Amino acid sequence: MSRTGQISDPGAHFLTVLTQVHEHVSFSQGLGVDGLICDPVPVPSQPPTPTLETLWEHLKGCQRCKLHVSRTQIVFGTGHPHAALVFVGEGPGYHEDQEGKPFVGNAGELLTRIIEAIGFRREVVYITNIVKCRPPNNRNPEPDEIAACEPFLLQQLECIQPQIICALGKFAAQTLLKTDIPISRLRGQFRDYHGIKLMPTYHPAYLLRNPGDKRLVWEDMQLVQKAYHAVVHHEDDRRKNQED
Repeated sequence: MSRTGQISDPGAHFLTVLTQVHEHVSFSQGLGVDGLICDPVPVPSQPPTPTLETLWEHLKGCQRCKLHVSRTQIVFGTGHPHAALVFVGEGPGYHEDQEGKPFVGNAGELLTRIIEAIGFRREVVYITNIVKCRPPNNRNPEPDEIAACEPFLLQQLECIQPQIICALGKFAAQTLLKTDIPISRLRGQFRDYHGIKLMPTYHPAYLLRNPGDKRLVWEDMQLVQKAYHAVVHHEDDRRKNQED
């Protein structure tokens, strides 16, 4: 070994170590030892990866806000568990409360047509709401109700890890973006949500009352469609480069 502590001849050093190991094993066998016991190196335990299923198990029976008193069912969300595109609405209405699924009434039918118009099916996107229980008489969610339910929405998005989020209406957009800017000014361009593209647009229920604004939502959805295809092409190129 040199003065700097480096091994001058690694090959010779390896043979020396190997010879010492052989002599040690032979000596142990002479004492009647059949083998050497090596304690395994402890591996730090990792917390289980959260999934939508485990999150739902944690949410079932929730009584974190007053909405639990009047609800029929918790409306958790439906769709692909790893969807690239997620739609986030405000809260369940009467039909959603009865069926336990988001967007199944008239507004849900319109959302389905919007999704299909940009080349998707409900089964390949994910749909959920800011609050998971129906506010009485379909009133707007109150701040304490949003605060109680928002952590579950954020965990849903963490589990899904979408590439694009479409926030449907004022409450979804303002809650996710932490702003009080009106939806009329938020819509029409992508916003950043923790590195994810977020498109605010009008809620389908609003469009049923104001059909003249459907063209604005269509403009927003075309931007969503274009951004999705750009993401897909980028992922395809990345995979090809990794294969090469």
